[in-house]
Amino acid sequence: MSNQHLHDILIIGSGASGLSLSLQLAQHSDYRIAVISKAAINEGATFYAQGGISAVLDNQDSIESHVQDTLNAGNGLCAPDIVEFVVKNAGNCIDWLIDIGVNFTRSSQPDGNIYHLHQEGGHSHRRVLHSADSTGKAIESTLENQVKAHTNIDLFEYHSAIDLITQHKSGVTENRCLGAYVLDQQSGKVKVFRAKTVVLATGGAGKVYLYTSNPDICTGDGIAMAWRAGCKVANMEFIQFHPTCLYHPDAKSFLISEALRGEGAKLLRPDGTSFLRRYDEREELAPRDIVARAIDHEMKRLGSECVYLDMSHRDSEFIIEHFPTIYAKCLQFGFDITKQPIPVVPAAHYTCGGVMIDQNGRTDLPGLYAIGEVSCSGLHGANRMASNSLLECVVFAHSAFQHITSALDTIPYPGESKEWDETQVTDSDEEVVVSHNWDEVRRFMWDYVGIVRSTKRLTRAQNRIRLLQSEIQEYYSHFKVTNDLIELRNIAVVAALIIDSALSRKESRGLHYSLDYPVQPVTESGQDTVLQKVLPQAGNTASNTR
Repeated sequence: MSNQHLHDILIIGSGASGLSLSLQLAQHSDYRIAVISKAAINEGATFYAQGGISAVLDNQDSIESHVQDTLNAGNGLCAPDIVEFVVKNAGNCIDWLIDIGVNFTRSSQPDGNIYHLHQEGGHSHRRVLHSADSTGKAIESTLENQVKAHTNIDLFEYHSAIDLITQHKSGVTENRCLGAYVLDQQSGKVKVFRAKTVVLATGGAGKVYLYTSNPDICTGDGIAMAWRAGCKVANMEFIQFHPTCLYHPDAKSFLISEALRGEGAKLLRPDGTSFLRRYDEREELAPRDIVARAIDHEMKRLGSECVYLDMSHRDSEFIIEHFPTIYAKCLQFGFDITKQPIPVVPAAHYTCGGVMIDQNGRTDLPGLYAIGEVSCSGLHGANRMASNSLLECVVFAHSAFQHITSALDTIPYPGESKEWDETQVTDSDEEVVVSHNWDEVRRFMWDYVGIVRSTKRLTRAQNRIRLLQSEIQEYYSHFKVTNDLIELRNIAVVAALIIDSALSRKESRGLHYSLDYPVQPVTESGQDTVLQKVLPQAGNTASNTR
């Protein structure tokens, strides 16, 4: 039986970007669409997003204000045309989400906006549309239900993409993406997925760090696959650390939404004194990079394991109504946010860099698109503003949909690709190597490539990741692939990209703060850190698909 699957469009990833694209394609065409999900379809960062999605919906707000706030947060590295494009398309995308059934929280004010809007860090107005404090869950669940209703969408859960298939690997000089090799986790077999067009919607890479708010599947798979295929990758040094994750040994870095600070929650030292005024006049509503560094500095200065977030001065009914998920989760760990401050620490949260794309989501490899957190669109620059991420997912899903459908009928189906070759490998008898290397990468990334960096720390990390990559490649060449091995290989690639990008930036800007270059240059604008892998010449590649 052949392991070859043929579709018009192959979408790798099942979060807001991947499902939004697949649904729009299904709504407006009879194309055959495959959606690959590494775990259950809803197990991704979208499902756990709390805050909301930003858009100009208040009469007191304006497109110009949202654009300027985003540019300010991005610290001179946003692409102004992309920022304007996304912000201007926000309203239509919100309407589409409402039309498909996303239930956003309505305002209780009779003469105000239809929907309740939060204000979060970096925003000068209330413009964050939300569904209580589980907006991502509302969006993901609605998309999932809609997608499953379409017979021309084939869902493949518990399938892990290994590598992209390109013409270049087949010895053809003119390169194009033709599909992907995908591991069926349940059978252990590697399948070949071929398609006219391939879309990476795999999310970010938070699991490259020891402490992260991301779910376990966020291992930078799309970034690593695109890099190995020769795509340009940019701005990987800008890893956003969310300032407030619940500090508890069993909480697994549970996120405490920025919306709490938007509704008046205060950050406190262990002695109960506030401290953010020392770092920024916006205090709790400063952008995330500033708040995270302030917390990091206070913890190191005081030798404290955490700081505290206090919402207890607000009315209990208001807290429970607006933040039911956070209230229930904290109560589970013994903290009543209506009565006491809760312990919080920063954790890796969002990958601002990624695979370089244009306004239509196209990468520099023909036939390959990338949308959502896996991409570097120019929207976020050196620091993503709160709640612009879900917006980016939906806007670029729509622009990719428009571009794909305008060109797909002119693209021929790819012929059969080589089957995955396992004739030279065996089952591993030393899985401990995978778990040990996995743990080591995440620990030294947290210690040496975290919120505050130095050239010495980065160089130490770079030396270690080079050795580990060599060990991992040797292991990968000798044993059958597993999901754990695929993820280890990918986080090692992403870790190396983050380190190399950070060493290339000789300044402190946005989320990248270096003790060796603590002062940002007077000029407000900066340059993207663009990396590109040098591929072997076509025709010189080994026949082994591994």
